[in-house]
Amino acid sequence: MPDDANIDAWMDRIENDVAAGRGLPFTVLDASGSVSGVTRFLRMSKGHRRVEIGGTLYAPRVQRTGLNTEAKYMLLRHAFEVLEVNCVQIRTDFLNHASRRAIERLGARFDGVLRGHLILNGHMRDSVVYSILAHEWPGVRRNIELLMARYEGEGA
Repeated sequence: MPDDANIDAWMDRIENDVAAGRGLPFTVLDASGSVSGVTRFLRMSKGHRRVEIGGTLYAPRVQRTGLNTEAKYMLLRHAFEVLEVNCVQIRTDFLNHASRRAIERLGARFDGVLRGHLILNGHMRDSVVYSILAHEWPGVRRNIELLMARYEGEGA
């Protein structure tokens, strides 16, 4: 999460990635149209037909609601059906068990752990890597549609 001290550098990295074709940020709106968070495509590789979903931050009021499920559905649908990627990857901190459960609930498959992957806020992070392949997308899509049906009428 960027703070006042590093927000400018964070935004510069996002802008540089967009300019280089390696990233694409999205604003996440809730049902009322209020800004509720951000997410983006990272490490985009047109040549390898791969993309990563990450950099996702949500307001506390929408955390653990159906909003993230719907946002991920829209990102995955765009990646597989518009960008025609072969693989969508999602990474999270090994210690972020809520995020890991949410990724697994979508239907992404566990690929492995990048040990000592990053240093964030003085903490050595192990990153858990998940992915969804193009041939898996139809089943994952059906699964996410069922998950979203559970959240219908929630108003997030």
